[in-house]
Amino acid sequence: MTSKIDITFARTARAGGLSILLATDGLMFGESAAQVDPGNVREKAAAIAGFSGKAGGSLDIIAPAGSDAERLVILSVGDPLKPQPDAWARLGGSIAGQFGKAKSVTVWLELPGAEIDAEAASAVALGILLRAYRFDRYKTKAAEGENGKAPERVKVTIVTPAATAAKRAFADAQAVADGVLFARDLVNEPANALGPLEFAAAVKELESLGVKIEILTEKEMKKLGMGALLGVAQGSVRPPRLVVMQWNGGKPKQKPVAFVGKGVVFDTGGVSIKPAGGMEDMKGDMAGAAAVSGLMRALAARKAKANVVGIIGVVENMVDGNAQRPGDIVTSMSGQTVEVLNTDAEGRLVLADALWYCNDRFAPQFMVNLATLTGAIIVALGNAHAGLFSNNDELAERLLAAGLVTQEKLWRMPLGKEYDKLLDSKNADMKNIGGRAAGSITAAQFLQRFVKETPWAHLDVAGTAMGSPSSEINQGWASGFGVRLLDRLVRDHYEG
Repeated sequence: MTSKIDITFARTARAGGLSILLATDGLMFGESAAQVDPGNVREKAAAIAGFSGKAGGSLDIIAPAGSDAERLVILSVGDPLKPQPDAWARLGGSIAGQFGKAKSVTVWLELPGAEIDAEAASAVALGILLRAYRFDRYKTKAAEGENGKAPERVKVTIVTPAATAAKRAFADAQAVADGVLFARDLVNEPANALGPLEFAAAVKELESLGVKIEILTEKEMKKLGMGALLGVAQGSVRPPRLVVMQWNGGKPKQKPVAFVGKGVVFDTGGVSIKPAGGMEDMKGDMAGAAAVSGLMRALAARKAKANVVGIIGVVENMVDGNAQRPGDIVTSMSGQTVEVLNTDAEGRLVLADALWYCNDRFAPQFMVNLATLTGAIIVALGNAHAGLFSNNDELAERLLAAGLVTQEKLWRMPLGKEYDKLLDSKNADMKNIGGRAAGSITAAQFLQRFVKETPWAHLDVAGTAMGSPSSEINQGWASGFGVRLLDRLVRDHYEG
């Protein structure tokens, strides 16, 4: 992970290096403004720049006279008494966006008329870490303007009256940040560096946090009858793996909650090959599995009081003489047969066996699967929401609520018998595609056939996990979507 930030909390500090002040609408400041800018140049600079303090604005002032700061940035937050969801984390992202080449940053976290508590302060720090992330491990030269030097670590001091409590709260927030960055790193890795074996090895390192890891080989999956997953993998020289993660932080006899991820490390489409344009992005077709892995890291690092299972099916969908053909019929672990009409509808085959295995072995309270499953969900929802499909209203409502808190937003999509009929096959129990219409819905209907009566939700994150628009807390290609969302779900409803 390449977020090179060291964060501390303090009740007081000197205004050295880069100092960042917050202002409300109308340019109202906290008491520390006089210490940072004793000459009050901020008002004259604001007048010259036409800076009014409306939410989202910033003002950069170089070396105010009489100040120990080398540079002063003012960020406006609008009305602090009416914060938007996830506002503090997004403020932290905006703060990190002002760092530039600064090696030392002091953030004066105060606003007139508003009490910024420890949770808000830790959320600001979380946003700083998420925004500061860069995936640059394969760059041998520094970016233009960096004088040929690698970026330095940045020391950030957050000044707040709640410093002691914020430090404790931040330990929890940092665990979540590390989970998000772990997921981003996995998604950003090129497929030549991250095959199924390398993915499994990266996840196995979570054992150091207390996560129990099992890695099922191709031989073991054959014995279990996972013909759907193995059919996808048979065109690649790189063998598949099923990785089982267990975090046992709850009561010994408490049924676990379960998360299942699609981990196609590269997807050519198989014999039903994809167009060349944009195929390089298919290194991210394992973003669902990355999110599950990042979630397990976060839960273990913050010692979540819950029993949680994470399962990822990790394969590569390639083209060679042994690749699966359109028209092939495979037998899933459930015993149900599938006619494969399109080898590019492979993720649902991987998930079919992973979901069945999870349900059969662990009998969880619920299962949530994540997958970059369909381009159709992007046509329906764009990049602002992930698609949510569920057989259980309570689980769906909890997921929707968690998404609003973290701003990893979901939109519930329909399921129904009318769509299910589109999967009927003349030659097998079902086919793996339902035609062009309602493509994301028929994919979900397919998955539902492998969950029995267990409460279940499917999150189609094709438009949100990779290539989504940049935001205050993410400037990269991979977002780590799902880690914070699902951590919030577990935190709010399934711990203790």
